[in-house]
Amino acid sequence: MPICAESGSGAKAWIAHVGVLLGSCVAAAAAGYYLRRLRSRSFRSRVIGVIPARYASSRFQGKPLVPILGKPMIQRTWERAKLASSLDSVVVATDDERIAECCRGFGADVIMTSESCRNGAERCSEALQKLAKTYDIVVNIQGDEPLIEPEIIDGIVQALQRAPDAVFSTAVTSLKPEHAFDSNRVKCVIDSNGYAIYFSRGLIPFNKSGKVNPNFPYLLHLGIQSYDSEFLKIYPKLEPTPLQLEEDLEQLKVLENGYKMKVIKVDHDAHGVDTPEDVEKMEAIMRAKNIE
Repeated sequence: MPICAESGSGAKAWIAHVGVLLGSCVAAAAAGYYLRRLRSRSFRSRVIGVIPARYASSRFQGKPLVPILGKPMIQRTWERAKLASSLDSVVVATDDERIAECCRGFGADVIMTSESCRNGAERCSEALQKLAKTYDIVVNIQGDEPLIEPEIIDGIVQALQRAPDAVFSTAVTSLKPEHAFDSNRVKCVIDSNGYAIYFSRGLIPFNKSGKVNPNFPYLLHLGIQSYDSEFLKIYPKLEPTPLQLEEDLEQLKVLENGYKMKVIKVDHDAHGVDTPEDVEKMEAIMRAKNIE
């Protein structure tokens, strides 16, 4: 019997059944597409590391150029990033000629970006669009953690390559109890599948006692993060979101707009340089590790 001759509830049920089948086929096709991409070596295979650097910082003016055991901090970060096996290239993105001149002096490629960039992600986005080559993944490498492990860079790249539903990946490590209420230490909570739920400068989760629970595995966000390049192109066009503005955390704009973020857990002692006082602490750590 021709389809047009069907009528009543039977026809509706048949149409609904066909719709479910078509929907399943579309979902299966999409899943198959991503599986093929995941199995192929071309899926998000071209990767660049970008170190955003600006001179005008409210907390630490000229921070990228501060000497750490005789080398500018930006150079130490660049040298660590160059050891990551997943990166095809590493560039510094800056709006300041002093930083650019310093970086060219030790051999780094530099992309000049505008002063209007509001955060590292926007600076990475502008740098991406000025590059001569195309890339699938952009890794935002924070210039104020000169002891970042190359393996962590490789880890977040692999996480994004293996999670086609995510546009962003980052890393967390264990939070030390003494840093629980330090607003410079960003905390993170994730779901059972390793996707980010929320980031905060406050302690999360927060219990009724208002005290640190010594038995809870609190997570500290490490500043390094990677983006799908197509998402990074539209990121600056997304309007600032309420949570992002309140916490002053760019990751929240990603989550508030409904995008997924993959998170990996690593064993890493975070040694960021947030204030001038941190420089001496960093140098002491490097001496203890016999890092020249």
